[in-house]
Formats: sequence, structure tokens, C-alpha cells
Amino acid sequence: MAEPSKTESAPDAVLNQSPLFQDINLFSTDVAMQQAVARECGPARDMEPLSQFGAACGSKEAGELGRLANENPPKLMTHDSQGQRRDEVEFHPSYHQLMEVSAGQGLKGALWDHLDPRSLKASAKSTPPPGGHVYRAAGLYMAAQMESGHCCPITMTNAAVPTLLLQPDVAARWLPKIQAREYDARFLPMQEKTSVTLGMGMTEKQGGTDVRQNLTSATPVSKAGSGATYTINGHKWFMSAPMSDAFLVLAQATGGLSCFLVPRFRDDGARNGLRFQRLKEKLGNRSNASSEVEFDNAHGWLIGDEGRGVSSIIEMVTYTRLDCAVSSAGLMRSAVAQALHHCRFRQTFGKPLADHVIMQQVLADLAIEVEAATSLVFRLARAFDHTGDTRAHAWRRLMTPITKYWVCKIAPAVVAEAMECLGGNGYVEAQPLARIYREVPVNAIWEGSGNVMALDVMRVLQKEPEVVEVVMDELAQAVGDDTHLKAAYARIETCLHEPRTLEIRMRMLVESLATLAAGAILRSHAPDAVADGFIATRMGSNMRQTYGQGLEWTDAKSIVDRATPEF
Repeated sequence: MAEPSKTESAPDAVLNQSPLFQDINLFSTDVAMQQAVARECGPARDMEPLSQFGAACGSKEAGELGRLANENPPKLMTHDSQGQRRDEVEFHPSYHQLMEVSAGQGLKGALWDHLDPRSLKASAKSTPPPGGHVYRAAGLYMAAQMESGHCCPITMTNAAVPTLLLQPDVAARWLPKIQAREYDARFLPMQEKTSVTLGMGMTEKQGGTDVRQNLTSATPVSKAGSGATYTINGHKWFMSAPMSDAFLVLAQATGGLSCFLVPRFRDDGARNGLRFQRLKEKLGNRSNASSEVEFDNAHGWLIGDEGRGVSSIIEMVTYTRLDCAVSSAGLMRSAVAQALHHCRFRQTFGKPLADHVIMQQVLADLAIEVEAATSLVFRLARAFDHTGDTRAHAWRRLMTPITKYWVCKIAPAVVAEAMECLGGNGYVEAQPLARIYREVPVNAIWEGSGNVMALDVMRVLQKEPEVVEVVMDELAQAVGDDTHLKAAYARIETCLHEPRTLEIRMRMLVESLATLAAGAILRSHAPDAVADGFIATRMGSNMRQTYGQGLEWTDAKSIVDRATPEF
């Protein structure tokens, strides 16, 4: 008997589903990001490599790698079959392939290509290419959308370089293999590898953020002092990327809390005394390993002077905070792009979801939030490109914690609303949005939680008033004649002149500075509909706690069209 033909009413017919969100060029389909990169990077950089990377990150193959890496999380192998210590973490092959993609783009160390390891002892300064941090930020923004977990060792390796440069003799050994656009996953001594990655260990059980309570000790093997070898004993409650080739670690030396580079192998090729206890079972970030470790006479080199550990490692932390903000903005963009894509194709009540006025308001509101965050993170990246400039230094010092605070804080709400746009389809594991939703809270926690960022800003206000003055002068010029921006600026000025209530208001002040800066950037560079919508709803008098409100007077359709990726 012949098999009956399928009709549109057959139970297994698939109707009115949006096309799979894959094979999307994450660069060429993101107008706001393209414009932010061009604006902050300058005309000297060729954007074609970013477009090629955007195609790779948005490909069907990359999406499959991300899925596999998260469904097959890393495993800790403490011992071999004979009971000898291994202390190795095994990853699914997909994770290593993701690392190869991002390392090949230069995200883990090519930013420092202008540094010549042979001349570091004479000077750690040379001329970097224009817009290098902005250009790298664009790559990380897209790599996070490809798969966010693998970005941890990518970020840590890149960010370790400014700290390593405090000890030029150590940096000279490690820098060439950090700069390499390769990824070498082999568990071997550094000198036998083509490329290395670095991690970090700061916090302990008893102290967490308060690293002054750290108990891990460091004793010089022979002589003490910068660059000397010490033995490290103690533990770390969180140590990132445990298969890295070395870690920047805080430990107590005679002179106080100090910073050390602790490799996985000693100079003689023997395994170093890092005893991994377990991997953390995290809410998200599952492709990436986060570990607990004990140090058993582990060898490490002192970076900088004894007692200067926090000031040494803060160089690394500053760069990681930039990356937290950039990757959060990228994850927001990914979630909203998928919501826009779905609503463009999904038909309800006779027309696309995106054409229903109430949905259009929500989508426009989300698109505005993403563009504001994207504009702010790339403006911050530009400040890292001009460290010798007083105004850029001030923006970097004050606006790094502010940008990190605000962008990472708003990301979970944006992703949740974007997921709701897909209804039940967005909530199931077959869609990437569930993974993104689990991922987004981490950047607000790692590298300094919200209160840590707010207190960092307070320290700037109290100890570096000249920095605040420079940034406020720039914002004063940027607000122009916009009524809402001027009022927001005046409220901030009033708050700054009430030091007795400063700490209790710090989170409000940080958020106000972030939205003011973002609003000023949008007013100068975004279409009027985007700028008007953001400024009126984020700085106006109407209180709101959910998206899709207050935009009834804007051209919501033009905002949605600007943000929707072409398919």
C-alpha cells in the first residue's frame, strides 16, 4: 500500500516557525556595533577581518561547537590508574576548537604584538597600532555570542600581560607564547609549547573579595625580591581556567600580600605543586572550568615587590573588567537579535509578531538598551587605547567600574525579556537563549560584584578628584542642550557635593553616571529615535521596572528595523 502524502494538517507538519538562527554574520548584521567600532577605532583599521570573524562566530558550525562544549562540561582527573597525581582537566574537543577560533583571531594575546620581548628590560613601552583595544573588543563581543565560557582563559591571558610587564625578565619568557595566534592544548612545560594561556587565583574561603584575609604563604627559595622564586603553600577557593600554563596568584610574603606567577611545571620539567580539589558546579559558564586548588610547595616568581600584590594584580583585573562588560553587551545583542529574528518571521493573528504594536514597543526598548550598552563599552575600550592621554586615563579609571557595573547588571533582565519574546520556544534547551540566560549573571559577579564596583568608584571620588573633574567636564560638553541630559547631570553634581551620604547613594550614583554617559553617546551618534527613546525612558521622571513602556511617541519600527539582523 502506498504511503499517504503529508498535508499541511498532518501531525508532523512544521508550520509558522522562524528559520533557524544560524549562518548569521555577527558583524555585518549588527549596525550599532559596526558604527561603534568605526567611531571609536578610527579609519586606520581594516574591518574585513572582523567581518570574516563575524561570519565564523555566527556559523552553524560554531553554534554546534557551543552546544557540545556546554553539554559536555570539563572533568577533573586528580589521579591516574596507578594512584599518581594527574591534576588535569579534560575538555570536550569542541572546547578546544572554540579556543582555536578565538586564538586565531588574536583575542588572547595579539593586542600586545607591538611589544618586543627582547627589549622589555629597557622599556615596556612602544607604539601599539591605533584602535587595538577597540578592535579586539569587537572580536570578543562576537566570540561571546559564539560561546561565552571559553572566553575566560582568552580574557585572562590577554589581561595578564600588563601585570607581567611589571617584571620584565619574567614577561620576556612568556610574552612570545602569549602573543602567538595559536592554541596549544597539550599539558607540557611552557618551553615545549607553541602557545600558552594564563589564569588567575585571588580569593580564599575565609576572605573572598577581602584578599587582605588571604592565608596562602610564600617563602623565598633562596633570596627574596622581585623576580625571585618562592614556594607557595595554601589554597584558592576560586581559580580560573585550571588547565592554563600559569596563574597569577596572591600570597602572603614577609613584606605582605604579594603577586606571583605560578606555572604548571617547574623549570626542571617536573609538575608543580598545584593540587586541584574539585571543579565548581556553576549555574552557567559550564564549558569553562573553575576550580578549587591547594598549593603544596608550588614554585612561583614574585611579580613586582613584596607587599604590592593588589596593586600588581589590579592591572590584570582592570582589563578583565573591560572584557566582562564587552562580553555582557555581546550576550545581550545575541539574545535580542534572536528575539528580533523570531518576531520578524513568526505570524500571529494575521501578521508578523514584530508588527504588533505592543510587541514592537518591547523589541524597540530592548534594541535601545543593547545599543546603549554597546556604545558605552566601545567608548571605554577607546580609553584603553590612549593611556598616555589625561582625558583617556580619567575615563578609564572612573568609567571602567561604572561601565562594568551597569552593563553586567542590565544583561539578565534584557535576556529574560528577549527569551519571553519567543514564548515557550525560548525557554527550552534546544534554543541557545536558555544557555545565554544562565550565562549572563556571571559577569556581574566575577572580577568584582556590584558593591565592589561601587566602592571602587567611591575611592576615585575621594582620592582622585581630578579624575572625576575631567570626566564630568567631558560629560558637561556632551549633554549639550538636551533637557533630560542636563537634568541628569545636575542631579549627579548635587550628589557629588554631599559626601556625608555618598556611600549610601553609591549604587544610584554609579547607575546615573552610566546612563548619563550612554545617553550622551547616543545623542551624539545614534539616530534620534534611539537617543530620544533611551534618554526619555532611562532619565525621565516616569518610573518603570519592565520593558515596553514609554516609547509610544517614538518611531519604534525604525528602531526595530535598525537592530534586526538580515537573514
